[in-house]
Amino acid sequence: MAKTRVFVSFDFDNDRALKAFIIGQAEHPGSPFEVTDGSLKEAQPQREWEAKARAAINRADVFIVMLGPKTRSAPGVREEVKMANELGKRKFQIIGYRDGSEDWAVPDGGRTYRWDWDNLKKLLSQ
Repeated sequence: MAKTRVFVSFDFDNDRALKAFIIGQAEHPGSPFEVTDGSLKEAQPQREWEAKARAAINRADVFIVMLGPKTRSAPGVREEVKMANELGKRKFQIIGYRDGSEDWAVPDGGRTYRWDWDNLKKLLSQ
């Protein structure tokens, strides 16, 4: 069975580790998903970044926002959420830290869940 392709949105300035952790979980044996890497490694003109992000989001089956304490105010995340909504992507948000809060959720980013392996497998097996 084909794996669910996931685009991960995260606060690049503060939460890069969250993306590394979810990529690690995607590599587990029996993982039902794979992460499509839409992150840009260096600063690029806004127009070029938007085109690359939109294309990567469009290729994904599911859009996930990894939440840290400053994610809801990260302009790149907010723009990616807007793109995911325009593209009609199934989306949800994962609280990325044990002491995290639903207050970190990005408006219009989808339902918020606590991060645990069983939850993630269930959400991405649908």
